Amino acid sequence: MPRTNTIRTAAPPADTDLQQVRSLLQKQRAFFASGHTLNLEFRLERLRELQQAILQHEQELLDAMYADFRKPQVEAYATEIGFIELELKLVLKNLSSWVKPQRVKESLLNFPSRSYIHSDPYGITLIIAPWNYPFQLLLAPLIGAMAAGNCAIVKPSELTPNTSAVVARMLRAHFNEAYVAAVEGGVSTTQHLLQQRFDYIFFTGSTKVGKIVMRAAAEHLTPVTLELGGKSPAIVTEDADLGLAARRIAWGKFMNAGQTCIAPDYLLVQESIKEDLIQHIIQYIEQFYGQDPQQSPDFARIINETHFNRLSSYLTNGVLRTGGVTDAATRYIAPTLLDKVTWQHPVMKEEIFGPILPVLTFGQLDEAIATVKQHEKPLGLYLFTSDNEKKEQVLAHTFFGGGCVNDTISHVANPNLPFGGVGNSGMGSYHGKSSFDLFSQQKSVLHRGTWLDLPMRYPPYANRLQLLRKAFKWL
Repeated sequence: MPRTNTIRTAAPPADTDLQQVRSLLQKQRAFFASGHTLNLEFRLERLRELQQAILQHEQELLDAMYADFRKPQVEAYATEIGFIELELKLVLKNLSSWVKPQRVKESLLNFPSRSYIHSDPYGITLIIAPWNYPFQLLLAPLIGAMAAGNCAIVKPSELTPNTSAVVARMLRAHFNEAYVAAVEGGVSTTQHLLQQRFDYIFFTGSTKVGKIVMRAAAEHLTPVTLELGGKSPAIVTEDADLGLAARRIAWGKFMNAGQTCIAPDYLLVQESIKEDLIQHIIQYIEQFYGQDPQQSPDFARIINETHFNRLSSYLTNGVLRTGGVTDAATRYIAPTLLDKVTWQHPVMKEEIFGPILPVLTFGQLDEAIATVKQHEKPLGLYLFTSDNEKKEQVLAHTFFGGGCVNDTISHVANPNLPFGGVGNSGMGSYHGKSSFDLFSQQKSVLHRGTWLDLPMRYPPYANRLQLLRKAFKWL
């Protein structure tokens, strides 16, 4: 089917009212209390069912994401559907070992005994997903919740109504809503959900909304994971392979039209190589998207008018080196490089979340490290260098959620690496076993032997303090 430049406009999903939310939560509490989700085979069967459901709805999902913001089919498959398929394979392969109680080393104080950590489900989980990766960022935490034995209510983003509709339809067709349910709607639906008492909340989105979610969770002392964002730097030193750095920065920045929480948010390049790096990036933008990226089938569009207007306002900051072209009718903003930018410009005051890359410089590496540390801890950091000492220096003295050396974004594709932020960029990590651990309460259990029971631990304690001191020193 031929693609066009038109973004199909879909009506936003209808809100779910408060009574519906309460009724659904009651059903899930009853189902969880039945104990079905505690069974390993039940979990594996449901995860296999999810695997089949994705396969059956793959083309619908690809079409929906294209309809919402012209997400290219290859990007949609690689970063959304294929990503989730790999996550499912890993979980299905390893879940039987993850669920077993893990024995830990014993303390002689408790001799004779054995100690274990049991992974228990929390119960009813709420997963609130964003719009930029509307399938992956909803399904990845859902897989963790299911693997750990929880029930789940998922809230897709209303800003991607086509994708929200397909995901909701898929989940309703394959799962009992008492176990896994999709709740569609806008802000009022999210507010209804956050008013309820859940056993765990997982939110992906902006820092501003993350604070609202955390405040709501605090009312019930509900544990939360917040996957947020921030200004992730790409640091390029003068000894880096400039062609490689430019290619990988351009790829990571302009994928999904820059609407990626871990995209390089600004370029921090050593002054001596700035011009060469800029020219290399311009070259790769043209190689990736052609002389007119608006005609490229591989470049997405901005999600809505509000974000388009916000991003367009940044184009007057600094000096345009390439890009800057916009089209409000199709919400197109060209891949853009902004030079001569300072931290006083609006573009540097918040996460950009669009195809605009500001360029800042440094003289010595210490200056770049200091610049990063002067601001909130970012979700990602990308360093390009061929010098191991510089690599160790940056990794030792900067603090961030995760990142790459001589690449961008790719760390998120390894399910064996925990993914999450720190400080303003989030709290809690998931993917692979980390997802299972995240949605599991670690229950510690000691099994005490009955054949020996030393009397010295029981009252009366007369004349035992010195003996106890010696015992602790020996231990």
